[in-house]
Formats: sequence, structure tokens, C-alpha cells
Amino acid sequence: MRIVFHGTNAATFEPGFAALLGAGHEVLCVPDLPATAADRHAFRSAEVIVGIRLDASHPSPDGVRLYHAPAAGVDAIDRTRLPPGTPLCCCFGHDPAIAEYVMTALLLRHVPIPDADRDLRQGKWTYWASARSALRTELGDATLGILGFGHIGKAVAARAKAFGMTVHTANRSAVATGPLVDRYFPLPELAGFMASADYVLVTLPHNAATEGFVGRDALDAMQPHGVILNVGRGPVIDETALYEALAEKRIGGAVIDTWYVYPTPSSPGPHPGRLPFHELDNCVLTPHMSGWTHGTIRRRQETMVDNIRRLSRGDTLVNVV
Repeated sequence: MRIVFHGTNAATFEPGFAALLGAGHEVLCVPDLPATAADRHAFRSAEVIVGIRLDASHPSPDGVRLYHAPAAGVDAIDRTRLPPGTPLCCCFGHDPAIAEYVMTALLLRHVPIPDADRDLRQGKWTYWASARSALRTELGDATLGILGFGHIGKAVAARAKAFGMTVHTANRSAVATGPLVDRYFPLPELAGFMASADYVLVTLPHNAATEGFVGRDALDAMQPHGVILNVGRGPVIDETALYEALAEKRIGGAVIDTWYVYPTPSSPGPHPGRLPFHELDNCVLTPHMSGWTHGTIRRRQETMVDNIRRLSRGDTLVNVV
């Protein structure tokens, strides 16, 4: 089959893909906006397209039999552009990496190694064990609330429990309490869930039902020292409500990895919000990096290879959206 990796993001999954898939296939890369006749032909004739964005600016993928996102999110893929009946599949495999990111962000609020290193290089023994003022809090004494209990939520919960944390979750479908979850809240009880945790982790995808789901009322329900983390999608948390809660110090802080404004060819280095989050001293900003590891690439390549082989055999595909 002809397999086309479409765009800069998808191209990062191409090295080594042909060897993993095996002989008998043609693997090509085309740019985000296929402009040359060769690129446009490759796009139109591809039987499998790997990409994260499909809209009216792209050629019609007339020959595609499978559109495969190398990511969990498919909100930028216009399914009406696909031939009728064409399956759209996604990839996971990012949950171990994101779980490590979350635990790092949480641990750094209790174990200030970068600050201690900076001070000691200046001869300041700020965190010396002899000083009562240097006493720290422990992560294991805190409660983590996880909004959305899918692949990411489960991976984070397992690691949080290893540190002795109490774990609450709010989810569309019921979650049984047990080794990973101490308490479950149905989504209509969002305010109670937000109030129950020291940290609230948002892992929800972005769609019509989740846009702005975490709004002012939900943020106002948080404890004054509470910290919110977003590794799902930016618009799940109302931007204005989040900015105002932070700017007015109504919550303790935020760690945000998924945003409201992203780079484009015409604006390659924007600030990540329409509001000046970069000026706040209680918000940690990272550039949608939490799941981006060599392990994520490998696991997603394996998923896509498996699905292409299934397509060749006429077997049922996995991760169909």
C-alpha cells in the first residue's frame, strides 16, 4: 500500500516505520500544505494517510482506505473530507510519558531541588535539615483529583498511589473504588470534586461537550491552595475563568501543558494564550510536551503498523474513533 505521512508532526513518526512494517509498501512524506503536483498526487492516491489535520486547504484524499492520527486527539480532522465509510483511527501510548510529566510537576512543588541547587551555589543553605524553616510538605499527604479516567488518568493514578496519594476521580461513566481510586464523583457533582482535592488534573479531550467544562464555578469551588494541571486540551478549561482565578490568586496555581493558541506558519512563536498567562507568577507554562518521548513514538508506530496489517488482512481495526 501507499502510506503517506502528512505534515511536520506526522513526519516525526516516519523514520524506521518502513522497516517496522516490512517490505511491500511505499512510505512517503508530504508537507503540511501539499503544493507540488507530486505531493498532491501522493496525497490523493494514498491508501493510508497518517496525519493530525485535514481540512479544505488539503487535496481531497480520494484513494484513502484508512486515516490514522498518530495521536489521541482528532479534533482537527474534518471527517466529511474522507470518502464515505473510511475509518478514522487514533493512537494512545502517550500515557506513561504524561504520567511522568504530571508526577514531576507535583513532586517539584514539594521537593524544591532546582531552588536548593541555585541557592547552595551561592553559599545559601536555605533547605538545610537543621532549620525548621526548611521543613517541606510531602506529596503523599495530598489528594489528587483526576478529571477524566481514561488511559492518562489510570496511568497517573497508579503512580500517584505509589507515592501514597489519595486519588479522587470525576468521569462520565462510573469508576469503581479500589486500589487506584479512593472516591468517585459523577460529572454533575463537578464542584464537589474540585473542592475535594489539593491538585486537580484535567485529562479530558476537546469536543462540543467538554469545551469550557471547567469554568468559573468549578474553579471557585477549588481550595484556595489548590493547583490545577491541564494535559488534556486547553479549551476544556475556560480561558478567561482560568486566567482570572490565577491573576486574582483565588487558587494556588496551575501547571498548563495544553493551550489556547498554537504556532502557525505565519506566527511561529506566539504566547500560548489570548490572555497574558506568561506574566503570571503562579502558573507553570510548558509547550504541549508532556507526552512527547521516544517511547511514545515507538508505541504509536507499533499501533499504526498493527492497524495497517489488519487493513491488509481485512481484520477489525483497533482504536477506531
